[in-house]
Amino acid sequence: MRSSESIAVASTRSRRGATLIAAAVALLAIALIIAVPTAANWWQVVILGVVEGLTEFLPVSSTGHLLIVSDLLGFEGSLGGTFEIFIQLGAVIAVVGFYAPELLRQARGVPHDPQVRRFWIAVGIAFVPAAAIGLVLHSWIKAVLFSPPVIGVALIAGGLVLIAVERLPQRAPAVHNVLHVSLRQAIGIGIAQVLALVPGVSRSGASIVGGMLAGLDRRAATAFSFYLAIPTLGAATIVDLLTSLDQLTPGDMGRLFLGLVVSLVVAWLSIGWLLRYVANHSFVAFGMYRIIAGVVILALVATGRL
Repeated sequence: MRSSESIAVASTRSRRGATLIAAAVALLAIALIIAVPTAANWWQVVILGVVEGLTEFLPVSSTGHLLIVSDLLGFEGSLGGTFEIFIQLGAVIAVVGFYAPELLRQARGVPHDPQVRRFWIAVGIAFVPAAAIGLVLHSWIKAVLFSPPVIGVALIAGGLVLIAVERLPQRAPAVHNVLHVSLRQAIGIGIAQVLALVPGVSRSGASIVGGMLAGLDRRAATAFSFYLAIPTLGAATIVDLLTSLDQLTPGDMGRLFLGLVVSLVVAWLSIGWLLRYVANHSFVAFGMYRIIAGVVILALVATGRL
C-alpha cells in the first residue's frame, strides 16, 4: 500500500512538473513574440531577466547586479531604473506560485487560526519600515544611490557582514518554524530591511541576517525573507511604475513583460535551490562572492569602464 501511494505521489509530482515546464515555455514564447518585433535589444532583456531571477532571493543584491549588468551591456531600456525594479515583479509571482499550497492553507486558516493571523501581522510589521522610508525617499534614492560606486561599496560591506554573522559566536536559534516569528523579531527584521534601500545591500540578505540576529535559524530566516518579498517587492514595483507611466512607450511594455517572464521562471527555480542550500550550508560563500564582485566593480569604476 505504501509503495502504491509513493508511486502515485511521484506520478502526481511528475505530471505537475511537466505542466509547469510546458506553461513556462509557452509563457516565454508569448513574451518573445510580443517583445522581439518592438525591441531590438530583446536579448539584453533576457540576460537581465536571468540576472534578476538568479539574484533576487540570494543575499547578493539583485538591484545592484541589474544596474551593473545594464551598464556593461549598454542597455538603453532602463527608464531611469524602472525596468530593473519592475521585473522584480516576476520574482514576487514566483514566490506566490512556489508557496501557493501553503498560502491557500493559511488563507483558509485565517478566520480560526491565531498563529496564522499573527504571522501575517508580523510580515506586515516587517514590511512597514522600508516601505515608509522608501516612499518618502524614492526619488532621492534613484537619483543619488543608483550608481556603481555605491553598489560596489555596499556589496563589500554586506559581504563582510555576512561572513561576520556566520563566524562570530551565536546563541542557539529560538525559532525554527517561520510561523513562530514574534512581532518583536519582525520589527528587527523590518529595520534591517531598511538598509536594502541602498542598491548593493540586498533585500534578501538584510532580512535574512536580520532574522538570524533576531533568533531565527537560517532556514526560517530565509523563508520569512521570501514571504516578506511579496508585499515589499510588490509595493516597490507598483510605486515605481505609477511614477514612471509618462515615460513608457509601447516598445517599453514589451521589454518589461519579457523581463518579467524570464525573471519569474528563473526565480522559481532559484527559490527551491536556495532553500535546499541553506539547510546544509552557511552564507560565507555569498559573503566572499560579494566582496570579490564589489572590488571588481570599484576597479571598473576607477578605470572608467563603469
